[in-house]
Amino acid sequence: MVSICIVNWNTRELLAACLRSLQAHPPAEPHEVLVADNASADGSADMVAETFPWARLVRTGANLGFAEGNNVLLRQARGEWLLLLNPDTEVRPELDQRPVDALIEHLRAHPRCGAVSARLVQPDGRTQRSCRGFPTPWALTAEWTGLARLWPRVCGAYRMRWFDHETLASVDQPMASCLLLRRAALQRVGLFDPRFPIFFNDVDLSLRLKQDGWRLDYLPSASILHLGGGTTRLVRPAMVRASRDSLLAFYAKHYPGRAGYLPVVWAIRTAFGVRIAFGALRQHLRAC
Repeated sequence: MVSICIVNWNTRELLAACLRSLQAHPPAEPHEVLVADNASADGSADMVAETFPWARLVRTGANLGFAEGNNVLLRQARGEWLLLLNPDTEVRPELDQRPVDALIEHLRAHPRCGAVSARLVQPDGRTQRSCRGFPTPWALTAEWTGLARLWPRVCGAYRMRWFDHETLASVDQPMASCLLLRRAALQRVGLFDPRFPIFFNDVDLSLRLKQDGWRLDYLPSASILHLGGGTTRLVRPAMVRASRDSLLAFYAKHYPGRAGYLPVVWAIRTAFGVRIAFGALRQHLRAC
């Protein structure tokens, strides 16, 4: 069985479209759909209960974020396969009628693969660049100094601008918008770390899987529509701060004492501080 886990916060219409697409084009594999609603104010939870009673609805009672919202569902999920699915995704038959089954078949065929992600297709038909390397001190330094753009294959390990998103490959951190996890792998490394409520939780999980010896694959033959940013667009200034805090927490957890740690932490604080300041200035000017 595959357990499809969807965490929602104030994206009622996107969630409805996602669930309709799963209802119209379900995986052939026995499955269950679990929805965690993080105290949405737009009627999302009632909509799921009334329109999609076949989905198991969990009203969390508070905005737990992506990490803890998924943890709530993962603790209740019964499947051998655990699909993390964003509410701003849809199964579209013109792209792929059964992307979930393709992901499951891949994990069955590769027992050392702990997770596999689908190709994310944007509304304009382009493939989203959804795979990256880990944000090590060297990788971020290469990005910020421009070395990654000058010599992408040598210095561009983080953004992977050279990576062909049309080719099956093992990667460091695939985006978790449509990510299938092997239960056995997740049981070994543990659930999402609540220190990363919105950002870098998938990066942290990917790193822990890799450290435990699991492979993470990107499977372009499994395709799904991804509208993108359904939740983060709602509170963009807060998301900038949350991204900064999560990146700093990620560094404190994984890279303390590594060469370049302190300069990169200083650069993170400075870069995000400037970005937040300019954002506040733009808002002030718009209000004038």
